[in-house]
Amino acid sequence: MNKNFIINSITADIGIKRHSVQGTVDLLEGGATIPFIARYRKERTDGLDETEIRAVFDKYEYYFELEKRKDTILRTIEAQGKLTKDLEKKITECTDRTKLEDIYLPYKPKKRTRATIAKEKGLEPLAILIYSQESLPASRDEVLQTYVNPGKGVRTGDEALAGAMDIIAEWISDEEYLRGWIRDIMKKKGILHARVKPKWREKKTKYLQYYDFQEDLASIPSHRLLAIRRGTAENILSWKIDVGDTHIIDFIRRMTVKKMNAPFAKEITDACEDSFRRLICPSMEKEVFCLKSEDSEKEAIRVFSTNLKNLLLASPAGSCVVMGIDPGYRTGCKIALINKNGDLLEYSTIYPFAGKSKRDEAVKTISELVLKHNAELIAIGNGTASRETDDIVRESIQEYGLSVHSLVISEAGASVYSASSIAKEEFPDMDVTVRGAVSIGRRLQDPLAELVKIDPKSIGVGQYQHDVNQKELKRSLDYTVESCVNYVGVELNTASIALLSYVSGINRGIAENIVLYRSQNGHFKNRSELMQVDKLGPRSFEQCAGFLRIRDSGNPLDNSGIHPETYTIVEQMAVDADIPVAKLIRNKEVLSKIDLKRYVAGQFGLPTLKDIIKELKKPGLDPRKEFSSVQFSSQINKLEDLSDGLILSGTVTNVTNFGAFVDIGVHQDGLIHISRLCSRFVRDPYEIVSVGDVVRVKVLGVDIPLKRISLERIEE
Repeated sequence: MNKNFIINSITADIGIKRHSVQGTVDLLEGGATIPFIARYRKERTDGLDETEIRAVFDKYEYYFELEKRKDTILRTIEAQGKLTKDLEKKITECTDRTKLEDIYLPYKPKKRTRATIAKEKGLEPLAILIYSQESLPASRDEVLQTYVNPGKGVRTGDEALAGAMDIIAEWISDEEYLRGWIRDIMKKKGILHARVKPKWREKKTKYLQYYDFQEDLASIPSHRLLAIRRGTAENILSWKIDVGDTHIIDFIRRMTVKKMNAPFAKEITDACEDSFRRLICPSMEKEVFCLKSEDSEKEAIRVFSTNLKNLLLASPAGSCVVMGIDPGYRTGCKIALINKNGDLLEYSTIYPFAGKSKRDEAVKTISELVLKHNAELIAIGNGTASRETDDIVRESIQEYGLSVHSLVISEAGASVYSASSIAKEEFPDMDVTVRGAVSIGRRLQDPLAELVKIDPKSIGVGQYQHDVNQKELKRSLDYTVESCVNYVGVELNTASIALLSYVSGINRGIAENIVLYRSQNGHFKNRSELMQVDKLGPRSFEQCAGFLRIRDSGNPLDNSGIHPETYTIVEQMAVDADIPVAKLIRNKEVLSKIDLKRYVAGQFGLPTLKDIIKELKKPGLDPRKEFSSVQFSSQINKLEDLSDGLILSGTVTNVTNFGAFVDIGVHQDGLIHISRLCSRFVRDPYEIVSVGDVVRVKVLGVDIPLKRISLERIEE
């Protein structure tokens, strides 16, 4: 493995200093996590942020796998006895995966083709003679007759010639330069055509806009290409890339036919066209479409990850008593009362839609539970019967004069959590719907702490999430969750196993051991006590300690983002200022006068020291936005209640490349197309909105049969 080659290639690709790349790679190879490197090893990377470190990591993995592939290719070609020094140099210096496969193609073992069959008939020497385009040792017919062999299935000279041309056509299709040139032309100038299959032509489907569609492949947005791919997979659409065959075939001829007066010049000319139409074009179409699909998948995964990040970092209501309600018609509404720490206090079921008496009883039950537990907020899941349940809650608040605020929140993934092993461990004897109500209540208190218990793919903030590479999707989403958890920090004495599992340096096993230790020994008194947890060694402690908070520790620094490895620096600052460490915290006057250069030592330079001062000024500060919510109109409950021009408030539930989806309280999200997000041109919807944002919208149109709502964002 040529590590120097990898470092140089990464440096050239992403334009970061070689020193920064080298430092980052060394840390990654040493087992450091991306959040840890970004937060606590700025001197080693010249202050790279998480996005830049992730880019280095991704490139490192790419080139690591590329080097492994090169080794395999070199061994294969060497075993064939065809590895020359020039070819070896060409392979070892290659930095592109696709080009590497082009170089390897002529040597790659092939399935049985027309060319391999011709070679089995002994026609390769004839193909070599013809392809050399030199004068023949005898007449054409005499040369061809030499290769007639009925025993091998070559009965005539024409059959010998046809077989030789099949071999030449394959040689042309294997030509590295030609494939690279055609691929670039197809990617840059190809036009993607989509057509509906005949049996669907008269039927209305969600792919209606692609029934007779064309767009430049180079500029087609990812969501449209993925839609065409899905429509093709469902056998509703077909696609083709038009690149203008004539000029490509002419180019192949110019590159291949060296002598127009050669004995078989016409046949070689015909082989050029055959090679393109039969071999190059079909394979290149699939390859280019696949490459474009990979890019589209990456974009879809990026969108999903961005939405997930915004959802995870949504404003927490904080430590307050919450009533969570999972609405339902026939089975009733499940109610769960959650204390300030997220523990279940009491649960009940009401049936407000089973007649007036049951409705009155439900109104009374809600008020009694609110008063009994001093609930401050009521969270209602936005699924079936959510609006009607909201009306019941509002009636209870008004009738009994309750000082409590209610709001409808997303319950995406709550049902997945309810049936999960995590939920069963937390509430083994409870019905899944009660677990759902608990989850709804908890996600209002702290969205991050609750949503980490749910498979990110089940939260529903992506586009075409089932169509993309699932391994890459999981990898990206897991990284997003890890990044968010470590960005916010975790309270060590209350965090769940699921939440702890995403802390830098902690895996599921260590997280379970932390919770077990906590249950056996009581709350952690300080960070150093972590070293007593089974399987949590020095390396894990180094990675995780700075991201774990202990609110009531004897050392006030344990409730900050300052790493224990730098406690001595802070203690020295306090000694020099002649005050205790506790008095140094939040003392902006003293902190602003500290000369940081005095404390530069070893691996800790000014970047780390500046972070320490920043943390001392506001230790343990939650970086998330302050909590806010939206109130839906009580008169708008279903699609039929909507009308063009209506002004409403809503919450952004999903952002895609083509716009944003908004929950306006009618059980069906509306779409603000990207062209309706702002009065100015918008290239990226994230410039304007994010998941969780509260927005004002105007209804532009409603298609009840297709359940589609068109909206326009009203600019504040």
